Amino acid sequence: MLVDPVLERAHEDLDVIRALDLRLVFSLETHIHADHLTAALKLKHIADSRIAAPEMDALPCADVGVSEEMPLKVGKLVIRPVHTPGHTDTHHAYLIDGPKPACVFTGDALLIGGCGRTDFQGGDPATLFRSVREKLFSLPDDTLVYPGHDYNDLRVSSIGQEKTGNSRLSLDKSLNEFLGMMNDLKLPLPKKMSFAVPGNQLCGQCPPDVPPDLRGPCDLHDQG
Repeated sequence: MLVDPVLERAHEDLDVIRALDLRLVFSLETHIHADHLTAALKLKHIADSRIAAPEMDALPCADVGVSEEMPLKVGKLVIRPVHTPGHTDTHHAYLIDGPKPACVFTGDALLIGGCGRTDFQGGDPATLFRSVREKLFSLPDDTLVYPGHDYNDLRVSSIGQEKTGNSRLSLDKSLNEFLGMMNDLKLPLPKKMSFAVPGNQLCGQCPPDVPPDLRGPCDLHDQG
Protein backbone atom coordinates (compact mmCIF):
# COMPACT_ATOMS: atom_id res chain seq x y z
CA MET A 1 0.00 0.00 0.00
CA LEU A 2 1.22 3.51 -0.83
CA VAL A 3 -0.15 6.43 1.17
CA ASP A 4 -0.54 9.73 -0.73
CA PRO A 5 1.52 8.70 -3.78
CA VAL A 6 2.86 11.58 -5.91
CA LEU A 7 2.59 11.44 -9.69
CA GLU A 8 6.22 12.35 -10.39
CA ARG A 9 7.43 9.47 -8.19
CA ALA A 10 5.13 6.74 -9.52
CA HIS A 11 7.73 4.75 -11.45
CA GLU A 12 10.36 5.20 -8.74
CA ASP A 13 7.94 3.89 -6.10
CA LEU A 14 7.03 0.89 -8.25
CA ASP A 15 10.71 0.09 -8.79
CA VAL A 16 11.18 -0.09 -5.00
CA ILE A 17 8.08 -2.26 -4.59
CA ARG A 18 9.30 -4.69 -7.26
CA ALA A 19 12.81 -4.77 -5.79
CA LEU A 20 11.23 -5.89 -2.50
CA ASP A 21 9.30 -8.59 -4.38
CA LEU A 22 6.00 -7.04 -3.33
CA ARG A 23 2.82 -6.23 -5.20
CA LEU A 24 0.99 -2.90 -4.91
CA VAL A 25 -2.59 -3.58 -3.82
CA PHE A 26 -3.84 -0.13 -2.81
CA SER A 27 -3.04 3.55 -3.02
CA LEU A 28 -4.61 5.38 -0.08
CA GLU A 29 -5.33 9.12 0.10
CA THR A 30 -5.44 11.14 3.33
CA HIS A 31 -7.19 14.07 1.61
CA ILE A 32 -7.59 15.93 -1.67
CA HIS A 33 -4.20 17.57 -2.12
CA ALA A 34 -3.66 21.09 -3.40
CA ASP A 35 0.11 21.03 -3.92
CA HIS A 36 0.61 17.99 -6.16
CA LEU A 37 -1.21 15.49 -8.33
CA THR A 38 -1.77 12.05 -6.87
CA ALA A 39 -0.37 9.02 -8.68
CA ALA A 40 -3.41 6.93 -7.73
CA LEU A 41 -4.90 6.71 -11.23
CA LYS A 42 -1.53 6.17 -12.93
CA LEU A 43 -0.65 3.39 -10.48
CA LYS A 44 -3.99 1.74 -11.12
CA HIS A 45 -3.30 1.77 -14.86
CA ILE A 46 0.21 0.36 -14.72
CA ALA A 47 0.13 -1.82 -11.57
CA ASP A 48 -3.55 -2.82 -11.40
CA SER A 49 -3.79 -1.41 -7.86
CA ARG A 50 -7.03 -0.16 -6.33
CA ILE A 51 -7.74 3.37 -5.15
CA ALA A 52 -8.91 3.99 -1.58
CA ALA A 53 -9.91 7.41 -0.26
CA PRO A 54 -12.08 8.91 2.49
CA GLU A 55 -15.68 7.93 1.88
CA MET A 56 -16.90 11.45 2.68
CA ASP A 57 -15.04 12.78 -0.39
CA ALA A 58 -17.35 10.62 -2.55
CA LEU A 59 -14.77 10.37 -5.32
CA PRO A 60 -16.32 8.62 -8.35
CA CYS A 61 -12.87 7.26 -9.26
CA ALA A 62 -12.22 5.58 -5.89
CA ASP A 63 -12.64 1.82 -5.69
CA VAL A 64 -12.98 1.82 -1.91
CA GLY A 65 -14.28 4.46 0.48
CA VAL A 66 -12.88 4.36 4.00
CA SER A 67 -14.13 5.86 7.25
CA GLU A 68 -13.75 5.38 10.98
CA GLU A 69 -16.50 2.78 10.71
CA MET A 70 -14.93 1.04 7.69
CA PRO A 71 -11.27 0.05 8.18
CA LEU A 72 -9.15 -1.06 5.23
CA LYS A 73 -7.63 -4.55 5.30
CA VAL A 74 -4.41 -5.26 3.41
CA GLY A 75 -3.21 -8.80 3.97
CA LYS A 76 -3.07 -9.27 7.75
CA LEU A 77 -2.90 -5.54 8.43
CA VAL A 78 -5.92 -3.50 9.46
CA ILE A 79 -5.63 0.20 8.60
CA ARG A 80 -7.92 2.23 10.83
CA PRO A 81 -9.00 5.63 9.44
CA VAL A 82 -9.10 8.50 11.93
CA HIS A 83 -11.08 11.55 10.81
CA THR A 84 -8.75 14.49 11.51
CA PRO A 85 -10.32 17.60 9.93
CA GLY A 86 -8.75 21.02 10.09
CA HIS A 87 -6.22 21.01 7.26
CA THR A 88 -9.15 20.07 5.05
CA ASP A 89 -12.62 19.20 6.25
CA THR A 90 -12.42 15.56 5.11
CA HIS A 91 -8.82 14.81 6.10
CA HIS A 92 -8.10 11.35 7.54
CA ALA A 93 -5.05 9.89 9.28
CA TYR A 94 -4.44 6.14 9.20
CA LEU A 95 -3.50 4.07 12.23
CA ILE A 96 -1.88 0.63 12.02
CA ASP A 97 -1.85 -0.81 15.53
CA GLY A 98 -1.00 -4.45 14.82
CA PRO A 99 2.80 -4.13 15.03
CA LYS A 100 4.45 -2.74 18.14
CA PRO A 101 4.94 0.11 18.33
CA ALA A 102 1.91 1.18 16.35
CA CYS A 103 2.30 3.71 13.56
CA VAL A 104 0.06 6.46 12.23
CA PHE A 105 0.20 8.11 8.83
CA THR A 106 -0.87 11.67 9.61
CA GLY A 107 -1.02 13.30 6.17
CA ASP A 108 -0.92 17.08 6.62
CA ALA A 109 -2.78 17.17 9.94
CA LEU A 110 0.35 16.58 12.01
CA LEU A 111 3.83 17.17 10.61
CA ILE A 112 7.16 16.70 12.35
CA GLY A 113 7.39 19.80 14.50
CA GLY A 114 4.43 21.50 12.82
CA CYS A 115 1.16 21.02 10.93
CA GLY A 116 -0.48 21.74 7.61
CA ARG A 117 -2.09 25.06 6.78
CA THR A 118 -5.77 25.65 7.52
CA ASP A 119 -6.86 28.45 5.18
CA PHE A 120 -8.66 26.65 2.31
CA GLN A 121 -10.63 23.49 1.39
CA GLY A 122 -12.77 23.75 4.50
CA GLY A 123 -9.74 24.08 6.76
CA ASP A 124 -10.10 25.57 10.21
CA PRO A 125 -7.35 26.03 12.84
CA ALA A 126 -9.58 25.40 15.87
CA THR A 127 -10.82 22.18 14.28
CA LEU A 128 -7.26 21.05 13.54
CA PHE A 129 -6.22 21.80 17.13
CA ARG A 130 -9.00 19.54 18.41
CA SER A 131 -8.20 16.80 15.88
CA VAL A 132 -4.58 16.62 16.96
CA ARG A 133 -5.09 17.05 20.69
CA GLU A 134 -8.16 14.84 21.08
CA LYS A 135 -7.48 12.11 18.51
CA LEU A 136 -3.81 11.90 17.56
CA PHE A 137 -2.39 12.87 20.95
CA SER A 138 -4.65 10.28 22.59
CA LEU A 139 -2.54 7.54 20.97
CA PRO A 140 0.28 5.93 23.00
CA ASP A 141 3.43 8.06 23.17
CA ASP A 142 5.52 5.44 21.37
CA THR A 143 3.22 5.46 18.31
CA LEU A 144 5.40 6.28 15.31
CA VAL A 145 4.31 9.31 13.28
CA TYR A 146 4.82 9.26 9.51
CA PRO A 147 3.75 12.65 8.08
CA GLY A 148 2.67 13.37 4.53
CA HIS A 149 5.86 15.31 3.89
CA ASP A 150 8.62 17.16 5.66
CA TYR A 151 10.61 20.26 4.72
CA ASN A 152 13.75 19.28 6.68
CA ASP A 153 14.38 15.83 5.21
CA LEU A 154 13.03 14.07 8.32
CA ARG A 155 11.16 10.79 8.02
CA VAL A 156 9.54 9.74 11.30
CA SER A 157 8.63 11.10 14.70
CA SER A 158 6.47 9.83 17.58
CA ILE A 159 3.36 11.00 19.37
CA GLY A 160 5.40 11.57 22.54
CA GLN A 161 7.94 13.67 20.66
CA GLU A 162 5.23 15.82 19.05
CA LYS A 163 3.49 16.33 22.38
CA THR A 164 6.63 17.96 23.77
CA GLY A 165 8.46 19.32 20.72
CA ASN A 166 5.91 20.42 18.14
CA SER A 167 6.35 24.18 17.65
CA ARG A 168 2.63 24.71 17.06
CA LEU A 169 0.76 21.93 18.82
CA SER A 170 2.84 20.77 21.80
CA LEU A 171 0.89 20.40 25.01
CA ASP A 172 2.22 23.68 26.40
CA LYS A 173 0.53 25.63 23.58
CA SER A 174 -2.98 26.98 24.16
CA LEU A 175 -5.73 27.12 21.57
CA ASN A 176 -5.43 30.91 21.43
CA GLU A 177 -1.68 30.68 20.80
CA PHE A 178 -2.28 28.19 18.01
CA LEU A 179 -4.99 30.35 16.42
CA GLY A 180 -2.66 33.34 16.51
CA MET A 181 0.15 31.40 14.82
CA MET A 182 -2.07 29.98 12.08
CA ASN A 183 -3.91 33.23 11.38
CA ASP A 184 -0.58 35.05 11.01
CA LEU A 185 0.85 32.73 8.34
CA LYS A 186 -0.61 34.57 5.34
CA LEU A 187 0.83 32.07 2.88
CA PRO A 188 0.36 32.31 -0.90
CA LEU A 189 -1.87 29.65 -2.44
CA PRO A 190 -0.04 26.54 -3.69
CA LYS A 191 1.21 27.05 -7.23
CA LYS A 192 -0.52 23.94 -8.55
CA MET A 193 -3.77 24.34 -6.63
CA SER A 194 -5.91 25.45 -9.59
CA PHE A 195 -5.41 22.12 -11.34
CA ALA A 196 -4.32 19.85 -8.48
CA VAL A 197 -7.62 20.03 -6.60
CA PRO A 198 -9.91 19.23 -9.57
CA GLY A 199 -7.35 16.72 -10.84
CA ASN A 200 -7.21 14.94 -7.49
CA GLN A 201 -10.98 14.83 -7.33
CA LEU A 202 -10.49 12.57 -10.36
CA CYS A 203 -7.72 10.58 -8.61
CA GLY A 204 -4.91 12.28 -10.53
CA GLN A 205 -6.38 13.02 -13.94
CA CYS A 206 -5.11 16.29 -15.41
CA PRO A 207 -7.72 18.90 -16.31
CA PRO A 208 -7.42 20.31 -19.86
CA ASP A 209 -6.66 23.88 -18.75
CA VAL A 210 -3.32 23.29 -16.99
CA PRO A 211 -0.92 26.18 -17.80
CA PRO A 212 1.91 25.15 -20.16
CA ASP A 213 4.62 25.89 -17.58
CA LEU A 214 2.95 23.50 -15.10
CA ARG A 215 2.19 20.65 -17.49
CA GLY A 216 5.19 18.54 -16.44
CA PRO A 217 3.24 16.17 -14.15
CA CYS A 218 0.42 15.94 -16.68
CA ASP A 219 2.79 15.05 -19.50
CA LEU A 220 4.23 12.36 -17.23
CA HIS A 221 0.72 11.00 -16.65
CA ASP A 222 -0.02 11.02 -20.37
CA GLN A 223 3.14 9.01 -21.08
CA GLY A 224 1.65 6.03 -19.21
